[in-house]
Amino acid sequence: MAETTKRRRRRKPDDGEFQDPLKDYSSPDALESTLVEDEVAHIQVAPFACLEPNATVEQVMSRMAELDVACLLIVENDYLLGIVSERDILMHVAEDFESSRHRPVREFMTLDPESVYENDSPAKAMYLMSVKGFRHVPILDVDDHVVGIVGPKRVITYLKRMFDESPAE
Repeated sequence: MAETTKRRRRRKPDDGEFQDPLKDYSSPDALESTLVEDEVAHIQVAPFACLEPNATVEQVMSRMAELDVACLLIVENDYLLGIVSERDILMHVAEDFESSRHRPVREFMTLDPESVYENDSPAKAMYLMSVKGFRHVPILDVDDHVVGIVGPKRVITYLKRMFDESPAE
């Protein structure tokens, strides 16, 4: 069988003049600047809820229902160990709740979740949420202690505030 090869078309040689890809780029608008220059702490990061890693599935579910939250941070000595969400419970516990209800959360939580520091930009947290698919992102201080969490509702509230504050064009 004869092997066929595709030939790449060569681009026409340019006339030697540099074409600046950013020549038509306008300066960032106020919202874009805010997302890059603000600190994630400007988004509401508290309150947030935590449990110890030895808490049982039943305790996790009760606490989430009591607080009406979609996830809990799992901490030990103020350091983030993991995060447990409604999805974790559905994926790892729901099928066999009776035998899982007394298991510790450390067995099914998401270990070492990606997080951002309180002085990182809101854009970084939003990147983790939109590109990496995390609904909730833990916020840490410079000593790696948990100081909050951001989720979709808080980000939407922050963005709405930014739009409301931006001058009309």
